[in-house]
Amino acid sequence: MAGPTTFAFDPAEFLAHSGLGRAIVHLKAKHVFFSQGQAADCVFYLQSGRAKLTVVSKKGKEATISLLVAGDFVGEEALAGAAGLRMATATAITGCIALKIDRVAMVRVLQEEHAFSGMFLKFMLARSMRTQADLIDQLFNSSEKRLARILLLMAEFGKPGEPEMLIPPVTQETLAEMIGTTRSRVSFFMNRFRKLGFIEYNGRIRVHKSLLNVVLHDGLSVGNSERPNILQPPGKTTRQPKSKMAAVMAKPPTTRAENNERPM
Repeated sequence: MAGPTTFAFDPAEFLAHSGLGRAIVHLKAKHVFFSQGQAADCVFYLQSGRAKLTVVSKKGKEATISLLVAGDFVGEEALAGAAGLRMATATAITGCIALKIDRVAMVRVLQEEHAFSGMFLKFMLARSMRTQADLIDQLFNSSEKRLARILLLMAEFGKPGEPEMLIPPVTQETLAEMIGTTRSRVSFFMNRFRKLGFIEYNGRIRVHKSLLNVVLHDGLSVGNSERPNILQPPGKTTRQPKSKMAAVMAKPPTTRAENNERPM
């Protein structure tokens, strides 16, 4: 007599639907997932939309530290041994759909389902690599090339599938926070990129592939900070990165001495 049918655990199915300890949430642009200082009691998985992580200093200065896209987890500090407080605020840039997973449910699935824990480990390693790439970029590259890199990342150049040339609404103040410069410098570089045909800017920013020339010129690697295709978002098709991007990835970052900032 045949035994009971068993079904293999599917991480994609788990992250696509609500269930015990998890719920689908819808957020409008500018609404928050959680705020800095709140109790860290759940993890979010971004199914669609764009979001950002910001921190506010004791003196009230706000800085954007990361941009989030579909396929990202956010709020993973809830998984620490002792649940603490949120270190940052997660805010929707566009309309977002996310899966909210309670801390207990997230810990349980990580312990019981090796397919899920393996996928989550890959995500955490990718985030660590992205953080290192951001630090290298901040230390060794000019603000002009940091801005070009951020725009390319927002347009998802270097990821499998077609890039999204029209990036979500973002202010020059936010871009300045992310690359560590002033709004006036961002305005200067954006105007320069537009005159050179690298971008179009008419309320929304449209990024052209030619912007890669800015980072290719000094060998700044956009690829070092791209997100690997850990869990394919719905509607995305996989293809190999183009050879020009591979060439960028093979080159080391320039030194500060070789890349002094000066108006061009």
